[in-house]
Amino acid sequence: MTTEKGSISIHTENIFPIIKKFLYSDNEIFLRELVSNAVDAVQKIKRLGALGQFNGEVGEPLVEVKLDEKAKTITISDNGLGMTAEEIKKYINQVAFSGASEFVEKFKDAKDANEIIGKFGLGFYSAFMVADLVEINTLSYQDGAEPAKWTCDGSTTFEISEGSRTTRGTDIILHINAESEEFLSEYKLQEILDKYAKFLPVPIKFGTKTNSVEDGVDEEGKTKYKSEEVDNIVNTTNPIWTKAPADLSDADYLDFYKQLYPFSEEPLFWIHLNVDYPFNLTGVLYFPKLKEDFDMQRNKIKLFSRQVFITDEVKDIVPEFLMLLHGVIDSPDIPLNVSRSFLQADGNVKKINNYITKKVADKLSELFKADRKAFEEKWSDIGLFVKYGMISEEKFYDKGKEFALLTNTKKEHFTLEEYKEKVSALQTDKNGNVVYLYTTDPDKQDGFIQAANKKDYDVLVMNSPIDGHFVSSLEQKLEKTLMKRVDASVANQLIEKDEQLASVLSEEQSATVKGIFEKAITKPGYTVEVVGLNPDDAPVTITMDEFMRRMKDMAKMGGGMSFYGNMPDSYKVAINGNHKLVSKILAAGEEEQNKFAKQAVDLALLSQGMLTGAELTAFVSRSVELI
Repeated sequence: MTTEKGSISIHTENIFPIIKKFLYSDNEIFLRELVSNAVDAVQKIKRLGALGQFNGEVGEPLVEVKLDEKAKTITISDNGLGMTAEEIKKYINQVAFSGASEFVEKFKDAKDANEIIGKFGLGFYSAFMVADLVEINTLSYQDGAEPAKWTCDGSTTFEISEGSRTTRGTDIILHINAESEEFLSEYKLQEILDKYAKFLPVPIKFGTKTNSVEDGVDEEGKTKYKSEEVDNIVNTTNPIWTKAPADLSDADYLDFYKQLYPFSEEPLFWIHLNVDYPFNLTGVLYFPKLKEDFDMQRNKIKLFSRQVFITDEVKDIVPEFLMLLHGVIDSPDIPLNVSRSFLQADGNVKKINNYITKKVADKLSELFKADRKAFEEKWSDIGLFVKYGMISEEKFYDKGKEFALLTNTKKEHFTLEEYKEKVSALQTDKNGNVVYLYTTDPDKQDGFIQAANKKDYDVLVMNSPIDGHFVSSLEQKLEKTLMKRVDASVANQLIEKDEQLASVLSEEQSATVKGIFEKAITKPGYTVEVVGLNPDDAPVTITMDEFMRRMKDMAKMGGGMSFYGNMPDSYKVAINGNHKLVSKILAAGEEEQNKFAKQAVDLALLSQGMLTGAELTAFVSRSVELI
């Protein structure tokens, strides 16, 4: 073969500095691109052999990555198709640069690399992000083919000469530039291969490793071991998502989960995805045990394309609420940009999104119907996830309302329909609205819960980070249903009825009591009213209006209610006119009246954790004095 030198004609400017400029921040992808190209070449020769279009020995498929720190080179070798000199010209020179002028014009002023390599066939050229000289040494599978060598220093000139390979396949040799010497590290390359190549379908060899193997027994009959140097194969070529669910056991799924997340608790259950129409998608999604801070749970789904790791930022493919799941999805039908790391808006993505939502809802429904008791036991872990889905996805709400559970303070579980049936008789107000009472803190609101229970009212526990939004969502979705926190009012007034308990006090006495308590309360924002309650109810109850408190809670969570968040707190002080303490206050002298009233108000504040600092100290002193 005669040596041939050539020049790639680019009208505007050299393409390589642009590649370096755009992709520099993600320059580790050079290894992913070159290794996955090598895997493609190996798979193609296997395919040709299977089709009878190649009659030679296919051999054991292998891609090898070699590091030579002294020579400052990284070599990616494969025993795949190989190329002739003409194919190098076609695939490396012409195809890669067929869109060069358009590329340069379109992207020279761009600020990121969202659509470069994949669109213009430049995956191979990611090599120039880390190398100032790239060699291709290759021998084609075709009969009579001669080995060929291609050399390029990152300019627009190249050289093709006779190669030195004697076996079919390709070597890509990267002469690493001074700025990229971090990649001349065995640890660094292993880290990148673990990240991107862990599940590629062809064995990837990177050096060797030492294994301990059995070597007979000693005199005492104990097993002896010896060290053995073996190939370091970095990947599992047949991960579980490529297999049929019927061929897998629970142990297989759990082992795979440990591979992905070595320090995580075991998942609750999983879903095996496998669809080939109208798009291709495989994968396994796991339901983790959710912690309260669910922001920490995100970005745990790994996206692959034909077993090549792409990214763990899948928010465009997976609905927002499903970001709490863990696992893998693999689809060749998801369009990717240059670095294969960003998703583009696409019809298939929407279909995949809908499909995953449906599969998850179907799995939850199936678990609920198959073993309700087991489902209830898992509810504390999956409830957060289900509620998040019902709030954010209409289609998920439609399915979720069948298996979503409401839990009361007695730890009993009800579906939405069951709960409505349970409380309708006693908890319907005079306007025909069913009132659901709930607590966000059963310990802190225990006094209110007990008061509600005395009236045979049921109280739900709504104390997860998402429950503030879930409460509002239920109120909108459920017909003629109101949600009230149990401390939104005194028990008698939580659910408005036609019949009300009358106060034993006259109007004049009520006015006197109101004045005594208004004088005793020195803080702003407290409105006093005297009401007729059961004599056994607390003498003083302090509440915040349900609407106002909910708006303030949403403002704290950034719910767009900042107007309410800036308003001062306002509370309602309900004085139980039928309590014997009120009669005692009326009969006392002025000084005693103030002291008793202040004590009763402070007790009410204390019961809700609202008495602190100097006020708490004064209360303790007054209590000692009264004893």
